[in-house]
Amino acid sequence: MHPKRNILGIQVSSISMSNLLKDFASLIHSNTKANVCITPVNSILAARKNAEVLAIYNNATYTLCDGVPVLWASQFLGTPIEQRITGLDLLPALLEFSAKNNFSLFFLGASPGVGDTLKLKAEQMHPGINIKGVYCPPFATKFEKEENDKMIAAINAAQPDIVLVSLTAPKQDIWISENLEKLNTKIAIGIGGAFEVSAGLINRAPLWMQKFGLEWFYRFLQEPKRMFKRYFIEAPIFIPLVIAQKISGAKS
Repeated sequence: MHPKRNILGIQVSSISMSNLLKDFASLIHSNTKANVCITPVNSILAARKNAEVLAIYNNATYTLCDGVPVLWASQFLGTPIEQRITGLDLLPALLEFSAKNNFSLFFLGASPGVGDTLKLKAEQMHPGINIKGVYCPPFATKFEKEENDKMIAAINAAQPDIVLVSLTAPKQDIWISENLEKLNTKIAIGIGGAFEVSAGLINRAPLWMQKFGLEWFYRFLQEPKRMFKRYFIEAPIFIPLVIAQKISGAKS
């Protein structure tokens, strides 16, 4: 079992990408279900205000560190997280991992056409990869039962080893938590906006910006209206909260 680190009350997984993928292989072979959440700063702050989301993150099999500030916070608090694992890094690693191990995938969510574009690109990059299905539900804050049943039926007909869910956080995490036991799959991962990037529809920040924790600024420049609130209103609250946790000495 991998260790977890307390970041503002959210238990964030401390694990490397290589060990995470090894765990996935073990879970698939053992027929054990697992859910995976990816938590940047805005998700951690949202969970502090929503008991349901907080419980989902803290009870998830893996709650991954997506965001340099979260990694820095763990170091500042004296409980360093082993590796930052973003959805943008995890998705291409999963495509390669699944192709090599003959594990099957299903893409759920994103905007119309994105999943199909990603499927075609993945098949070009990894000949023989087994992507069993793609389903794009219409946008909804919460899905009606009829649509939810269609989503579950599409996945269960395909019987994939791994379902990748791109519905934005925390909606994707809530959906997985509510429906995982109904799904004929082993692992469900809330992957965020990684579909668009891996499909080549949105560019990712240059490596030097990723290294210096400036990927957020690159995303802001791409989508200023959508990202302004996240990065300039919500995110600045994170730093004083982490300092307060340090002063209080809360580590678990």
